[in-house]
Order: sequence, then C-alpha cells, then structure tokens
Amino acid sequence: MLKIIQGQQIKDLDHSYISLSKMNSIDLMERAANTFCDWFVSKNYDKNKIIAVFCGAGNNGGDGFAISRILTELGYSVSVINCFDSDEKLSPDSSINRDRLQKSIEISNWKGYTGSPEIIIDAFLGVGLRGELRPKAVQIIQKINDNHGFVISVDIPSGLASEGVHENLVVQADYTFTFAIPKLSLLIPENENCVGELILGDIGISEEAFEEFDSSVYYLEKSDIAPLHKVFGKFSHKGSFGKNLILGGSQGKMGALVLAAKSCLRTGAGLVTCHMEESERFILQIYLPEAMATWGILANLESYDAIGIGPGWGLENRKELLQHVFDRYLGGLVLDADALNLLSKYPELLKTIPKNSILTPHIGEFERLVGPSINHFGRLEKAKLIAKKYNIVLILKGAHTVISLPDGRQIFNSSGNQYMATGGSGDVLTGMITAFLGMGYSPENAAICGVYHHGLAGEIASKSKRRSLIASDIVEVIPDSYLALNIS
Repeated sequence: MLKIIQGQQIKDLDHSYISLSKMNSIDLMERAANTFCDWFVSKNYDKNKIIAVFCGAGNNGGDGFAISRILTELGYSVSVINCFDSDEKLSPDSSINRDRLQKSIEISNWKGYTGSPEIIIDAFLGVGLRGELRPKAVQIIQKINDNHGFVISVDIPSGLASEGVHENLVVQADYTFTFAIPKLSLLIPENENCVGELILGDIGISEEAFEEFDSSVYYLEKSDIAPLHKVFGKFSHKGSFGKNLILGGSQGKMGALVLAAKSCLRTGAGLVTCHMEESERFILQIYLPEAMATWGILANLESYDAIGIGPGWGLENRKELLQHVFDRYLGGLVLDADALNLLSKYPELLKTIPKNSILTPHIGEFERLVGPSINHFGRLEKAKLIAKKYNIVLILKGAHTVISLPDGRQIFNSSGNQYMATGGSGDVLTGMITAFLGMGYSPENAAICGVYHHGLAGEIASKSKRRSLIASDIVEVIPDSYLALNIS
C-alpha cells in the first residue's frame, strides 16, 4: 500500500529518494516527465492538435518544460506559456529544463498569450501551494479555464491545496496526472469537478524512501491484494470455505437479500443460509437454489462462521433480533443497510456492537449514524473516531471507498468506477465481505479484499455495460476479478 503523506512533505520525499538512490534531482524530474509522456502518447491524441503547456517557476513548471521538450521530440505541436515574470524566479531544475527546450518551440508570456489550444497541460502551481492565491495566479488560472481546450493537470490542478477542499478558483482539469502517490485532496468527492479522472504515475520511488514519514492514511493498489488471500488445498471442503448466514429481505425487498447471498456464494463461500420472513422464502429458493432458507426463531448462531445483516431487512420488529445477534454471536459480523439504520434509530445499540464488526455505510447512512459534516474530510475524521471508539472496521462507501480500522489507519480504495452507482451494489459488497470473513480472513483483510474485488468486478462488468450496469452484472463477474489478480 502507498503511504499518503502531506503535500508539504513531497519535496522531502524526493530528497529522501534522491539520497537513497544516488540520483540527481534533475534526473528524477526527467523520469517523471517521461512517465507523463508515455501515458499521454497512449491516449493517441492527434499530433496535429495544438498543445499549450502553462509552466510555473517551481518544479511543477520544470516538469512542464521537460514534458514540452519530450512531446516536441515525439512530433507533437507544442507551445510553452511562461507563468512567471522573470527567469530569476525559476527553481534550479526548472531553469535547467527551460534551457533544454528546442529553439523551435514557441514561448509566450501568459499576459500576451492569445492562442486557442486544443489541449492544455497545466504545470503552473504544484503541491506546495499554501494560503490564498495571489492576484496574478488568479488571472492565470482564469485564463486556463476560459479556454475551451482539453485540460490535463500535472501532479495537481493549479490552485488546489494538497489537503483541502477547493474554495477558491482552481484549474478545471479533465485529467490529473499525479506522481508517486495520490495527494489527499485528489481523492475527495468535493474536488471531483476540478480533478477529473485521476491517473497515478509510478516514478519508481521506493518504499524505503517513505519510512521516515509518519502517516495513517494509505492508498490500496492492485499489487496489495494477492498476498492477503488464503490458499485452499485439494482436500478443502464446504466447511473450509465457510458457513455463512445473511439476515435480510422483506416484502418488496427480497432482491437485496438475493444479491447479497449470490455474491457471497460467487466470492467463494462454502454454504450460505438466508434468514427471512417465511412468506418470502420461495423467492430465494426459486431464484437461488444454492442458498438455504430459514425463518422464525433465529437459532444455532454458533454454527456460522460469519453473519451479514441488513440488505432489504426493514426496521419493524428488528431491534430485538439485532440485539440478540450482538449478545450471542462471537464470529465475524457485517452490518449494512437496515442494520445501520437501526443503529441510527436506536443509538444505544452502538455500545453493544461486537468488536471487529464491519460496518459498510454509504454517505447517507453514515450521516444518519453520526450526523452531518461540513465536507468529506469531516466525515473521514468521524469515521476514524468511530472505528477507534468501538473497535470496529468502518467502510465509508463511494468513489475511493475508505476503510477505517480500529488502530486509526485509513485506506483509500483504487478500484471501481461511476457505473457502479446503482441500486444493489452495496448489497453485493455485503455478501462479498461476509464470504471472506467466513473463509477465515481477518476483519481487516476481509474488508480490504471485499472492497477491492467489488470495485474490480465493477470495472470489468462496466467495460461492456457502461451506464447500463446493474448490480447482478457485478455478481456475475466476481470470478473474473480473481482471474485478473491471478488468484486460484
């Protein structure tokens, strides 16, 4: 997992890596520029399009100068716009890269630039931004935004603080290509319109270089998942893969329970039993013959390896049943949907949640539980406090779903996309996490694997479905998420 550090520490991170690797800072800048250009070329933009690179005086501008040179070498039509008044203000590496520009490149000052580029590369302000923008910076950002070109920001959109919600004028990027680690503000929903699509460029900074920096915030990557998975041998049996119980479903909402049960089975659960109203059992048994059904008195809880509660469950006459599970069950619990709504309605239940339970609220459910927040940073702080106070795992669902752990760590997910915003998607996640708990994964690993596989399955399903994606499409490609990670 990538450790997410503060923007003001990025320069220190670069210095740490340069010291460890014996690399010159100008060479690291060149590597970053090449990484950006490799991605840019992969987008297959027409080389006849006019590209304008807005370069600041700092190292972000140095990246821009290097990018301009490399793209020109590759045959693109590039103009450079200086966003500073004097060469004396250039950082040392920025000055070197400006001097390396080909003489064929047209260079303009931002005040006099009147072009209409089709692609704008924003390399004006970087992660070191603090405080209010100066009037000149406001004018430059406004100039970029007033243009009708496609905008790509280098490392961070100019005007956006690394750990903030944009309140001032910010470059409105279509893509943000960030280096080494995602800056925290790039992962926040309030900044979506200025960040655009986030691309993370690996510039080879080693894990060793991060060791001196303290952080409790991490970014989950594809390479992190396979080592967390258990290995099952040929003598494994149904019990080895877990006996799971899911409490849910009510009149008119049986689909939620079916989705959770089916996703639990597709994730690899050995046995799945669903507890519901007797009148609704035929829906489950006809649609999903692999699942078992129970109703009436909830008995023999100790026979289950994991329990998921909430999908389509309803609230009427459920408080006592939820408390019954809390008081008597010692295994892994996943609480979603109406289980969370019961906690909001009866706050006294919070004190009785078994340790290491996993809660999976979306933003609405979370705010019903803990109250509204000014912004997502406020939600994240509350999520951290709740996870620590009650010794639970709290999964705040959404783009870059955040897993808050009892020890204070918070993990941002990297998989998934906007097409997963459809009814039932959360029920699928509940079933997946329940399955991992039933297979004997720790609550932390069950949460991590469930969240990542869920997002990855959504990505796979959306390749053909796009905005037509429905929750059952995610269920059907859960096996493909294992294949994509080479997990048997």
